Amino acid sequence: MKLNIAVLPGDGIGPEIMKQALKVTEAICSKFGHEFNYKEAIVGANAIDATGDPYPAQTHELCMQSDAILFGAIGDPKYDNDPNAKVRPEQGLLRMRKQLGLYGNIRPVMTFPSLLHKSPLRADLVEGADFVCIRELTGGIYFGSPQGRSEDGNTAYDTSVYTREEIERVLHLAYKFAGQRRKKLTVVDKANVIATSRLWRQIAQEIAPQYPDIETDYLFVDNAAMRIIQWPKSFDVMVTENLFGDILTDEASVITGSMGLLPSASMGIHTSLFEPIHGSYPQAAGKDIANPVAMILSVALMFEYAFNLAKEGALIREAVNASLEEGVVTEDIADGGKIYKLSEVGEWITNYIKNI
Repeated sequence: MKLNIAVLPGDGIGPEIMKQALKVTEAICSKFGHEFNYKEAIVGANAIDATGDPYPAQTHELCMQSDAILFGAIGDPKYDNDPNAKVRPEQGLLRMRKQLGLYGNIRPVMTFPSLLHKSPLRADLVEGADFVCIRELTGGIYFGSPQGRSEDGNTAYDTSVYTREEIERVLHLAYKFAGQRRKKLTVVDKANVIATSRLWRQIAQEIAPQYPDIETDYLFVDNAAMRIIQWPKSFDVMVTENLFGDILTDEASVITGSMGLLPSASMGIHTSLFEPIHGSYPQAAGKDIANPVAMILSVALMFEYAFNLAKEGALIREAVNASLEEGVVTEDIADGGKIYKLSEVGEWITNYIKNI
């Protein structure tokens, strides 16, 4: 198979973890006989510095022409610490999602047997936890209009808007995933208070009979937040709106013990994007200390979701699990053991793939 990939390293540790992800991708393609072509483009703070635009037209054009996108991270303290900045890296990320139609963010949440002790929750609660959060990504309060502040600066307002089409397509995506897993879908909303949530629940109840083999239940978002901590193993697939999904997926990510371990995929109308869930971690940029595993596992999701190449994805997971079992890990999960550099972890995983 010929793989045409847009590579967007982004800011902070993005370029470092992307370098390892590309090594893994090249090793997999070599082993399985795929042709791998990629081109890099700028996005985020780097793009603002170079062009004044966090998502330049040339970057968008490259993404539109690609079969999939590998994305590193976005964000820079010089913009985070300036509330009056007119242009921000995150604006580029939101625009990219909207223009590419990246409507469904998929975040697997799982535990690694060798790292159960790293979770802030008791081992008996998290051992065997394995669920998927599906977050609607192009609607809701992040994109609603009007949005802004009053002339005197003392009042701010955001608008949450959802259409039937936006809700239906992400619900169908969630049911597809539930059908491939344990056949249970949890719809998370705040239908007792918020009008958009009532529309979500109404449409979910209309769609549910189309999937009679899947158990559908409903939780208010505050209850869901508690249950993720109390009974994480009770979930199979969870689907929710943009803002709630942003918060709940970060909460769920700590179950595994480190945000540096979890990948994500954003399924789109034009193409799909694969990225780690962590941020740009600017304090670690250029120090070769960040964890590349989430970026590498995002490559596994790319092979599986974008190209339907399950064996390739499985081998990457095997290599990552082997590195964790062998203790070839970065400082965030070393737990008193030997600390490996970012590049050393990436090299170990790449060599495992080559030599298996």
